[in-house]
Amino acid sequence: MTVVILIGMAVTVFVTSLLSGIFGMAGGLILLWILLFLYPVGTAIAIHGVIQMVSNGSRAWFSRAYIDYRILAILGLGLVISSIVLLIVDYQPDIVVVSIAIGLMPILVWLPVSKLQLDASKPHHALVCGLIAGALTVGVGVSGPTIDIFFIRTMMDRRKVIATKAAVQVASHATKVVFYWNAATALPPADWASILIAAPIAILGARAGNDILQKMTDANFRAWTRWIVTGVGAVYFTQAC
Repeated sequence: MTVVILIGMAVTVFVTSLLSGIFGMAGGLILLWILLFLYPVGTAIAIHGVIQMVSNGSRAWFSRAYIDYRILAILGLGLVISSIVLLIVDYQPDIVVVSIAIGLMPILVWLPVSKLQLDASKPHHALVCGLIAGALTVGVGVSGPTIDIFFIRTMMDRRKVIATKAAVQVASHATKVVFYWNAATALPPADWASILIAAPIAILGARAGNDILQKMTDANFRAWTRWIVTGVGAVYFTQAC
């Protein structure tokens, strides 16, 4: 990996971690899009998982007082079940399928969720969210918009939403790193070095994003989340076509 690419990776990780720190997603979608240009699909998803584990882990730590551990446990169960099913069927990712799936994800944030009555604070809804999120996390690399529709209409404030989602994302990214472990271990030492350098940068971005989040209103948080994710999804869908 050249110095230019290394610097570009560092800047990308900071900016995407900043976005994720503010909106709880979007940043991860952009980071995966860039990694797909540099690596095979499985390897890109694994690298994405490692970096996002650090970014989301730091964000969860900064907001740990707001994490709802009951929701986290139930969602985690769903993640495990989905990943085991995909492992049994020997799922292999495809770049076109990944791009189309992620490109269509923004539709989820525009659904009339209030009418669907989706609420991650309800145990059976949290389990369904975990099952879907697990399938998408392993299948296409991201699941943020899916998780979001179970949280965005709850009575939880933005800080509790971001904290709990960050903890859930740590679990989901860890799941896909394990699933694509063979692809990850095939990386040359230089690439692993760049990932280790990117890790603390992800923490800095997450910290900066968390500071901005504290100053936002709930209304602005929800509105901006939808438009940013929609824009990123449009880029993915165009690439697939």
